Amino acid sequence: MKTIAVIGTRGFPGIQGGVEAHSYHLYTRMQDAHVRLYRRRAYLTEQSSQTFPNIEYIDLPSTRIKGFEAVWHTLLSVLHIIAHRPDVVHIHNIGPGMFAPLLRLVGLPVVLTYHSPNYEHAKWSAPARWLLRQCERISLRFSNRVIFVNKFQMEKCGALDKSVFIPNGIDPVTRSTSTSFLAQHDITPGGYLLAVGRLTPEKGLEYLVEAANRLPQVSQVVIAGASDHDSAYRQQLQRLDINKKVIFTGFTSGEDLRQLYSRARALVLPSVNEGFPMVLLEAMAYGLPVLCSGIPGTRQVDLPEHSYFTVKDVDSLSTAITRLLDTPHEPCHYDLQEYDWETIARQVNMIYDSVIK
Repeated sequence: MKTIAVIGTRGFPGIQGGVEAHSYHLYTRMQDAHVRLYRRRAYLTEQSSQTFPNIEYIDLPSTRIKGFEAVWHTLLSVLHIIAHRPDVVHIHNIGPGMFAPLLRLVGLPVVLTYHSPNYEHAKWSAPARWLLRQCERISLRFSNRVIFVNKFQMEKCGALDKSVFIPNGIDPVTRSTSTSFLAQHDITPGGYLLAVGRLTPEKGLEYLVEAANRLPQVSQVVIAGASDHDSAYRQQLQRLDINKKVIFTGFTSGEDLRQLYSRARALVLPSVNEGFPMVLLEAMAYGLPVLCSGIPGTRQVDLPEHSYFTVKDVDSLSTAITRLLDTPHEPCHYDLQEYDWETIARQVNMIYDSVIK
């Protein structure tokens, strides 16, 4: 049984984030491998105690200091990896990829998953963006294989023989029959627009809040997500919510999130930057109408053109919402066969085998 060391994710279960959700769905399916998952202690929750037969948790010290937490935790993880020598190291994201040369130097094969160009995120300063660009260059050069979840980003980085496109996936879902979580937050079933994700500027949630303020037909906007490091962005959203239409539920998962998806009027994804948003696939699995900013990360999915609006444009988003609410509410049907986690796990496993050989 091969051993896979996984770094670059805060960990799972019970930890917010797209990379964290991606890792959970991927590694819990790899029953023929021993997965050594490096987690950041500062982010562990009560749910994080759940165990899986094939997964070993390595919980190391970390901080919540933006720009430092990933570097510090990855360095500790790499030192542990060198001492315990797995068969392959899987790095998630280009920032932690800065350590790929060191891992290669000690003879360990490296697989990188490129989730998103982090240097495009507004939260980073100019020096941090420059550093992330260097990490991208180092990651692509020194990894044995590179998995892109975004085909447009793969094309942008150039045609490399070692690159492969493998999208995010989605599990089959069933709609919840309960509304208990909605009742706790005074949410009206069927009467709200839903947004799901971290409260960070690249999610563009301020454009949704401003659009809701303009439109009397929008009665509620539910934002399911929490802040990573500080509450400044949430406070900005609260200031913009002059008509008090927005309900913040915090980080929401499990049955509570099922209820939100099952009773929403539509999902709105106003992101400025995305790799490949898993929340979009989740909403589609529930048959929800979706409205997305027209960025490369959302254009990968086969959606009708009226599902897109111009990024950072409140007028365009308001028009899209108005058009959607004027349309009779019926479940949507999407072809999601391409996004099967079982198939994705097999593809990634084949990549491991190829670099080990």
